[in-house]
Amino acid sequence: MTLKKFSFNVKEENIKARLGLIETHRGNIHTPVFMPVGTQATIKGAFIDDIIKTGSEIILSNTYHLMIRPGVKRIESLGGLHQFMNCKLPILTDSGGFQVMSLSKLNKIDKEKGAIFKSHIDGKKFVLSPEESIKVQKSLNSDIIMVLDECPKKSNDYEMIKNSMNLSMYWAERSKKAFGINPHKAIFGIIQGGLFKDLRVNSLEKLLSIDFNGYAIGGLAVGESQNEMFKVLDDITSLMPRNKPRYLMGVGSPSDILGAVKRGIDMFDCVLPTRSGRTGLAFTWNGRINIRNAKYQNDNNPIDINTSNFNLNKYSKNYLNHLFNTNEMLGSMLLTLHNINFYQELMIAIRNNIKNGTFQQFHDKYINYL
Repeated sequence: MTLKKFSFNVKEENIKARLGLIETHRGNIHTPVFMPVGTQATIKGAFIDDIIKTGSEIILSNTYHLMIRPGVKRIESLGGLHQFMNCKLPILTDSGGFQVMSLSKLNKIDKEKGAIFKSHIDGKKFVLSPEESIKVQKSLNSDIIMVLDECPKKSNDYEMIKNSMNLSMYWAERSKKAFGINPHKAIFGIIQGGLFKDLRVNSLEKLLSIDFNGYAIGGLAVGESQNEMFKVLDDITSLMPRNKPRYLMGVGSPSDILGAVKRGIDMFDCVLPTRSGRTGLAFTWNGRINIRNAKYQNDNNPIDINTSNFNLNKYSKNYLNHLFNTNEMLGSMLLTLHNINFYQELMIAIRNNIKNGTFQQFHDKYINYL
């Protein structure tokens, strides 16, 4: 069987918003796309078959966490991550770079060696170099591989952000070399530079000279305001290649996604819909609902009459409120599925409005509402 090569094509544009198609040997991905996060080789609280039924076309898993538990060898023994978790969808794996920042108390950075970690589980020492990160991701057999980068916390320290960006660019070059040539898979570079336009532009220029299958924007969703994030996107997306996917890492809320699509972003991931679902927060077309609130104890209406998939509307707010207030796991499972389904309905609506030339009106209707 001949495997399909990785490719991306922009089909239509409405203002800067883009309707596109990523083709992989595991299936096509319609963009703009939201990727549910399966950090530990699972979307917490949901069956992968149900995730597919929401219209999800790709998921994300985490190199750092899988490297620690269960370890690469166990996953590789089954043929890779798809077989391990019984997932037929394409999988993007992040590189572990975000954990360099989020678990900074447990690691140190060495330019040549990479990130030197102590496991947050048992304190065991790990060294995650650019080459090792790519090796692990290859062993996981993921379809889209991310370069190892350093993701700094939000800072106004220009020299610190500049040094971090330059380190990430050095690691990006090493990551690309370690990836080699594989037309059936993709490797994405990651633009860094904090909130500084000149550093972002310089980072993009360096990544373009290396040449990647796609370009991600990292170092956001780390404490900056939404307006600050949108300013970074305004500064950089017009300089990014038209014929390569643009991925905004770790973002975000429905309004974040709407604003980023308006600025030309194609790909998103975030733990928000699943994490919120586990804690009782539901996203709906009428705004957000905290189902734990006492006012829902006698509300026998469904959580969102505008949601058509899964027949989730057979569960009342009254019942969901009961499940959460008695710590029954079914409540978390139902809201997790509801939220992922809502996010995918949002992406479908975004794509339809781009196609119909009405995205600006759709954006303006919901940007301050969802």
